[in-house]
Amino acid sequence: MEQFDELVRVMAQLRAPEGCPWDAEQTHQSLRPYLLEETYEAVEAIDDEDWSRLRDELGDVLLQVVFHAQLAAERGEFTIEDVAAGIVEKLYRRHPHVFGDAKVADSAEVLKRWEELKHEEEGYTDRESALDGVPRAMPAVPRALKIQSRASKVGFDWQDESGPRAKVHEEITELEQASEEEVEAEFGDVLFALVNLARFLKVDPESALRGANARFERRFRAMEQAAGGRAGLAQMSLQEMDELWEQAKSSTSAKAGGDKTGENSEER
Repeated sequence: MEQFDELVRVMAQLRAPEGCPWDAEQTHQSLRPYLLEETYEAVEAIDDEDWSRLRDELGDVLLQVVFHAQLAAERGEFTIEDVAAGIVEKLYRRHPHVFGDAKVADSAEVLKRWEELKHEEEGYTDRESALDGVPRAMPAVPRALKIQSRASKVGFDWQDESGPRAKVHEEITELEQASEEEVEAEFGDVLFALVNLARFLKVDPESALRGANARFERRFRAMEQAAGGRAGLAQMSLQEMDELWEQAKSSTSAKAGGDKTGENSEER
C-alpha cells in the first residue's frame, strides 16, 4: 500500500497553501463532472478490452475518490481511512457465507441474501418507499432499470415478457397519436417501456445502446471513407448515401469491437 499512501500524501500537498492554486479551489460540486467523466472513460476501456488503458483510467477514478476524501478531511467530516474502513466493514457484513458460518447454494441466493442484509442496515430501515435511495444523478436509462427492478421486488411487475412487449407497442401507438405538447412525454414512455422489455430479455439496455452507437459510428465512418472523406459524403444524394450505408453494413460485423453487451445484473 506504499503507493496508495503516496497518492494520499500528494493530494494533501496539492491542497496545501503552497500547493496548486487550481486544486485548492476545488469543491465536491466542482469535481462532480470529473468523477462522472473518469468513470465513463473507465467503462469505455472495459468495452474496448483495453486493459492498459483501464489501468490508467482506474487511476483517474481513484484520484477522484482520494480528492473528495481530502476535501472532507479538511472539514473534519471523514478521511480516506474512514472510506476504506467503511467499505471493508460492509463487505464483511454482507458476505457471511465467506467470513462467517452462513451457507449459500449459488449466486442467486447470494444476491437474495445481500438484499435482505442491506435492508437491515442503518439508513435502509427508515425508507418509506421501495424507490428511496435510487440516485437522481444516474443516467436516465440505468435509472429506469433500477426503478423497475425496485418495483419488481415488491411484486409490481409483469408475469412474463409478453406484458412489456405489448406495452412497447401500446406506447408507440400513443406516441403516434400524441399532440405537439404530448410528444416528449409519450416518447419518454416509449423509452421507459423499452427498458422494461430489456429487463425481461435479460439485456442491459445501456450496453445495448452503446453497442448500437458503436455500430452506427463504425458504419458511418466506413461511408465517409468510401466517399473520399466527409466533404465527399456531403456532396452525395440521400440515395447514394443509402447505398454506401448498405455496403458499410455488409462489410462491418455487428460483433466487432465496441459492440460487447454486458449481462443484466441485480443491483448491489
